Amino acid sequence: MPKLTIDNRKVEVDSGATILDAAGRLGIEIPTMCFLKGCSPLTSCMICLVKVESSNSLVPACATVAQEGMVVETNSEQIRQARVTALELLLSDHVGDCMGPCQIACPAKMNIPLMIRQIAAGKLTDAIVTVKKDIALPAILGRICPAPCEKTCRRAKLDEAVSICLLKRLAADVDLESEKPYLPTCRAKQGKRVAIVGAGPAGLAAAYYLLQEGIGCTVFDDHEKPGGMLRYGIGREMLAEDILDGEIGVILKLGAIFQGNTRIGVDVSLADLRKDFDAVFLAPGDIKPDGGEYADLEFGPKGIDVDGPTYQTSIAGVFAGGDAVRRRKLAVRSVADGKEAAVSIAQFLSGRQVTGPGKPFNTHMGKLLDGEIEKFATSASQSSRLAPSSDCAGFTNRQGRDEAGRCLHCDCRKPDACKLRQYAGDYGAKPSRYKAQRKMFEQKSGHRDIIYEPAKCIHCGLCIEIASEAKEELGLTFIGRGFDVQVAVPFGRSIADGLKKTADKCVNACPTGSLAFKDKT
Repeated sequence: MPKLTIDNRKVEVDSGATILDAAGRLGIEIPTMCFLKGCSPLTSCMICLVKVESSNSLVPACATVAQEGMVVETNSEQIRQARVTALELLLSDHVGDCMGPCQIACPAKMNIPLMIRQIAAGKLTDAIVTVKKDIALPAILGRICPAPCEKTCRRAKLDEAVSICLLKRLAADVDLESEKPYLPTCRAKQGKRVAIVGAGPAGLAAAYYLLQEGIGCTVFDDHEKPGGMLRYGIGREMLAEDILDGEIGVILKLGAIFQGNTRIGVDVSLADLRKDFDAVFLAPGDIKPDGGEYADLEFGPKGIDVDGPTYQTSIAGVFAGGDAVRRRKLAVRSVADGKEAAVSIAQFLSGRQVTGPGKPFNTHMGKLLDGEIEKFATSASQSSRLAPSSDCAGFTNRQGRDEAGRCLHCDCRKPDACKLRQYAGDYGAKPSRYKAQRKMFEQKSGHRDIIYEPAKCIHCGLCIEIASEAKEELGLTFIGRGFDVQVAVPFGRSIADGLKKTADKCVNACPTGSLAFKDKT
């Protein structure tokens, strides 16, 4: 039984065990993509590289047998850079988007594709949970949002964009009309309080997300009722008062305290708020640097000057967002500001480093090649875009399901399980570091339960070995050589012919979104 040292820690393992096995005994995580317990090591991804003291080169931990007296290092700058290079080479010919173009275009980064699939499946209760994870006022925005998400919808290249905004409105309206509209779970009270100046979209959204963190919120506004520009700047023919009151009422039910007819600098000062509360979020709308109550703040050409990712102003504990810091006058952008600022404020109040919300890793296919949009459309409804019965009406449940069926499912089908995405984010890999001729996007959807996208495959070989072990009649194999190699079913047969018994197991083993289930929502 060889004894070795890994990261200055000693371990004894069985004869024949690998460095990866030994590291696992110590609880040391070494990243792997092409390794699966029970399968022979394939050493194709090369992100499990480690340094053995007696060697001048790095070795794959999954295939290197542990030897007596071996001294191994698993985490150094040299090792890290080697893993980054391996990831960036894998990304160089990866064809697919982690997040759909619609989600990227949404200022709040709402998971639009997931919402659409939930509506298509008739799961409106799930859909509103998805929506309100990122958008605090969806019924309101479903009526007034200019829908930047629809401007990037790939379906428009085929006929017309999916009616994303109306689908969001459907989920929100059904929820508001229910006996118990959705209330998110809130953490236990943290004993912290935030003063929010301005009861418009940014201030209301900040309160919605801060309250979920167990942080008390008092919202100050110079009007009698909350809503800001939503109530006093938009006509009731576009945004009915009962919708406005209904969504604001949800935030008040969570515990927000509204204090109207209160002018900052007249009824209460910013200095008072800083003294009486643990943090302040400024979202009063357009502010002029006129030397008034906000004179101590630094201003830029667009409003209060803030640190972009964190919304921090020049005064410690004071944050700002919405039209106070920008001139776009876009309610969905203000709602996004409130959500993101709430993350920074919660970090500040907990004593953590204030970094703002994390940015998820994403790859972009870019401009579609000739013939690719038709391949996206193979699994989508061929129906034309639906329209409500009138300008003021929304979709019925039936219309919503039909319209949702038009979605092309541009996002990855395994966004949370994809190891390539996970490790690329962890290691800060850049998808565009190495340029390669882009492969053609392709979907093989002939199997009843799964979809195969060859251009996302990293040729790890796990599915080939799984199919072989299960004695699939055809299974899968490597076809071609060098950069042109592909994993495919022999003799040009379909994926349904190749994976008759092991489709589920192959999907679960696949380290990317190359093999995925069709209907998982």
